[in-house]
Amino acid sequence: MPWPVVQPEVNIGVVGHVDHGKTTLVQALTGVWTSKHSEELKRGMTIRLGYAEASFGLCNSCRKPDGYVNEPSCNVCSSDEQPQFLRRVSFLDAPGHEVLMATMLSGTAILDGAILVVAANEPFPQPQTREHFVALGISGINKVIIVQNKVDVVSREEALNQFNQIREFLKGTWASDAEIIPVSALHKINIDALIEGLERRIPTPKRDPTLNPFMLVIRSFDVNKPGTPYNELKGGVVGGSIVQGEFRVDQEIKILPGLRLEEKGKVSYRPIYTKISSLRFGDLEFQEAKPGGLVAMGTYLDPSITKADSLIGSVVTDAKVDIPVLWKLTTTYNLLERVVGSKEMMRVDPIRPKETLLITLGSATSLGVVTKAKSDEIEMELKRPLAVWDNKARLVISRQIGGRWRLVGWGQVVL
Repeated sequence: MPWPVVQPEVNIGVVGHVDHGKTTLVQALTGVWTSKHSEELKRGMTIRLGYAEASFGLCNSCRKPDGYVNEPSCNVCSSDEQPQFLRRVSFLDAPGHEVLMATMLSGTAILDGAILVVAANEPFPQPQTREHFVALGISGINKVIIVQNKVDVVSREEALNQFNQIREFLKGTWASDAEIIPVSALHKINIDALIEGLERRIPTPKRDPTLNPFMLVIRSFDVNKPGTPYNELKGGVVGGSIVQGEFRVDQEIKILPGLRLEEKGKVSYRPIYTKISSLRFGDLEFQEAKPGGLVAMGTYLDPSITKADSLIGSVVTDAKVDIPVLWKLTTTYNLLERVVGSKEMMRVDPIRPKETLLITLGSATSLGVVTKAKSDEIEMELKRPLAVWDNKARLVISRQIGGRWRLVGWGQVVL
């Protein structure tokens, strides 16, 4: 009997320094090479975050962790018994390049847990390893597993030495008790132990389906090929993750902050209203969608409105739900002691009036000019308005240092 066809119920980010094997690890877990073969790429989407799904099961005839599998059969034992289906999981493969840090942060807004990938054959920690670790903590993602990858290319002593370095790095942090699992993603060694760790350490969160629905948009696109006859055109698609509540086909929705309008040099935004025409997870269509996984939400919008990721950073909700869209932002904040991601680990200077900062809230980013700065609160005028779906949502503060945006702190919006 095949495993059930269900949407993913938990989102797990795969983060870490560039070339440490994140995409290879996702392929070992899911069978999908996220940077090349994703369905989104085939449909003409710009890849920002790689995405793949997997179903996990447990062969009850095997001892643990050997019995943990990602297909409905077991290659370890000769039992005819089909492994028990556990759940379907989605993985977001976040970029490791420092210039794509904002993309990684937009991913953390929709994650329930994370895998931090560390290469066993490189010095630890690398700058982006440290930066991604701090970003996870700031974003409140405290369910994490450290994967020590590429153990097949180092000696046992080298692997153990780095294992101890990782344990020392974690000591006294929010992840002090995180599991460290050695694997070879390339040769699929110890993947069963990693699946067991994911089942144990990153459980599916309890969701309340009665809450107002919100989806954070991390992609938007036009699925129509050039030359498609007008009577065969499909409406624009927004892709993202539902953070609470549920959406259904034919539901009337509102997209905020909406359509950018410019008149006499003045910029404003108007909410976009439409209906949901389809809900899709990967190749599968559903009538309803709930938190977990990335959903492609088909609409009746003119596809020119959604093409080329033009609605990234938007919030989708029910047409009757009102949430604030802010041009002026007041936020409490905390600064890190040192600039993360730079090899020099410079001290973070206080925030000053008239300074320009980069604010990441959910999947949205906006430049903001500081108009008032206190020791624990700042007021800003934003270059692009932000839709605030949750007054407890954390925002991330970055500052331009040496020509690059560097993570320097976090805060919470004051409504």
